[in-house]
Amino acid sequence: MAQNYAGKQAERVIGHDDRDRAAHTDISNPDRGGVETSKPKIIDDHDAIVKITGTTICGSDVHLMHGVIVQTEKGDILGHEFCGVVEKVGPAVKDLKPGQRVVNSFCISCGECEYCKKKLTTACEKTNASKLHSKLYGSRMGGIFGYSHFVGGYAGGQAEYVRVPLADDNLLTLPDSIPDEKGLYISDVLPTSYHSVTYTGVKEGDNVAIWGLGPIGFMACFWAFHKGAKRVIGIDNNWRTEYAKSKIPGLETINYTKLKSDESVPTKVHEMVPGGVDVSIDATGGEYGKGWTHKLELGIGAEQDTSEMINECLYSTKKFGRAGIIGDYVGFTNHFNVGALMELGITLVGCGQAPVQKYWEELREMIENGTVDPRIMLTHRFKIDDIAKGYYMQEKRQDGLVKCFVETRFSAPRAAGTPELTTL
Repeated sequence: MAQNYAGKQAERVIGHDDRDRAAHTDISNPDRGGVETSKPKIIDDHDAIVKITGTTICGSDVHLMHGVIVQTEKGDILGHEFCGVVEKVGPAVKDLKPGQRVVNSFCISCGECEYCKKKLTTACEKTNASKLHSKLYGSRMGGIFGYSHFVGGYAGGQAEYVRVPLADDNLLTLPDSIPDEKGLYISDVLPTSYHSVTYTGVKEGDNVAIWGLGPIGFMACFWAFHKGAKRVIGIDNNWRTEYAKSKIPGLETINYTKLKSDESVPTKVHEMVPGGVDVSIDATGGEYGKGWTHKLELGIGAEQDTSEMINECLYSTKKFGRAGIIGDYVGFTNHFNVGALMELGITLVGCGQAPVQKYWEELREMIENGTVDPRIMLTHRFKIDDIAKGYYMQEKRQDGLVKCFVETRFSAPRAAGTPELTTL
């Protein structure tokens, strides 16, 4: 909470940079209300209003609840993953029309800057007005729906309606053959997990270890096999190791709470794969301290992120191998073993937030032809009225929750083969 407060104060001091933005930013709630707020309106000519038929809760949303992501404000509408039906479009929208079913990209692309033209849309230069972002990182990334003013302050999709700026670039149409319970996950989980193995360079014959078996790490294990990996090891500290093994044939797992006192994750990996794996991927994020030193330093604000998982990745990777980071990290860390990185010749890959538009048409086709079925991670269905309770279930990993589908009053009847509604 302290760093979120500090972030808001810093933005007030250094100012706000909304010049040359491609869309109006920082409209994260039409009237800064509570649970009930006004229906969003067309603000820019390239906006669309989408009636939400499905949304979800991301592990990244829990970071917001913990105050780890800076510049989150009371009244902000959260949620960066949603699908729905186009209700209204602005006069500059060319490719969409009312009545079409669509899914969003969690990252907001202007479609015209250097990075967006290369489909590296999370690096968009024109959809984020946070000057603090530039100061902290040296340059800024693009906007993200429902994920704080640090990334543009856009209202998210955990609502009944949402304004989508630059709609032609940030909405993908869904065919009738793809129900919402599958298409929704093109917004984030599928492209983010796919990007993590693609950008880190997983290839045929590789041995791969993946830290964290939430939805991103879980699906990264699936994609690693899809890319031709020989062995894939999933690492976590709870029941998700057994769930993942039950859904992904050939997956090996390590539940590190069950290791012997003289064992660690890296020693176990080296026991399983002598010399270490070709590729390690951290899908955990920086707020979860394992040892007491990092827990203390995180607690008192002496560091923003723990380096423990990244160090474990380095120690588990073979010499001149590759380690990728797809879990959320915010800022500075302590005790990072830069010597291991340099001396072992390991390539450390900051995957960045996934450029959804680079992959979403390919992923839509793979859902249609049966290459991937997002239902393997889908365990729960909630009503949007229960979404706050769902956040705490996600935080505590309760009741076997891996990924949920959250319905609104506009949702279609439950698709075959998807979870029944759970009332919380």
